Amino acid sequence: MINISESAQTHFRKLIEREALPGLGVRLSAVHPGTVKADVRLEFAEPGDLQGDEWAIDCNGFTLWLDAASTSYLDGAEIDYEVQATGGQLQIRAPRIKGEVPGDSASMVERVRWLVEHEINPQLAQHRGHVAVQEVGADGVVWLRFGGGCHGCGMADVTLKQGIEKTLMEKVPGVTAVRDATDHDTGAAPYIPRDAA
Repeated sequence: MINISESAQTHFRKLIEREALPGLGVRLSAVHPGTVKADVRLEFAEPGDLQGDEWAIDCNGFTLWLDAASTSYLDGAEIDYEVQATGGQLQIRAPRIKGEVPGDSASMVERVRWLVEHEINPQLAQHRGHVAVQEVGADGVVWLRFGGGCHGCGMADVTLKQGIEKTLMEKVPGVTAVRDATDHDTGAAPYIPRDAA
């Protein structure tokens, strides 16, 4: 499941021995798993810090506790410690942490959500904006709610029709249209004010 190199185990063991706290181990979890913001959190944990549902991985001289909700995202992860002339560097590779592209059997909803999270929102983030999927109807109409710099932006209609709708209709079979469910008059910090567009 998780591969921890001997050098990483030695590194952790030395740090844990230096603390001299009974039962101290290392806890590994995924933060924002399945999204483009996904990251790995690695922290020292005493038995009292644990939730009780962690998976225990016995290492050489300590226990690595794996957060139960993170197991599918951290499956296949590799932890290594590379010794260098100037010190050392801990490296964690978790190839599944951002999730996996929905397969052929995935629903239209799963495909739409994946595309919005992994392709559309990273582009909108360049303008401090994002969208959230509010609904995917049986008729193939996708309803989105704009946020951030896109909420109240004078270019939201253009972004919706020429960018988001075009992308979703090309890449997700069954999407027939994309609609905006946002009340743009309530936008507090639009990227381009509506009266300027």
